[in-house]
Amino acid sequence: MSDDGPEWFAPKRYGFGSGVPISWQGWAVTVSFIAIALATVTSFRSNPMAVFAILVPATATLLVISAKTTRGGWRWRWGEKD
Repeated sequence: MSDDGPEWFAPKRYGFGSGVPISWQGWAVTVSFIAIALATVTSFRSNPMAVFAILVPATATLLVISAKTTRGGWRWRWGEKD
């Protein structure tokens, strides 16, 4: 990731991936995903394939957005401060 991109999520201190949101945009993406997941599960409770068909792309979208907007990008971290 380039250094001039948006920073919506903090990197995890240990491991791979994103940590908590650090901007309102990151929080908006996170809250939107939670709302979509809850609405999907409650609306399609009797149809697990519909839940799967909606949540897989929603989760993939969340992962792509968080990967592109994490400060320093996604990489394995061993606890050093970035």
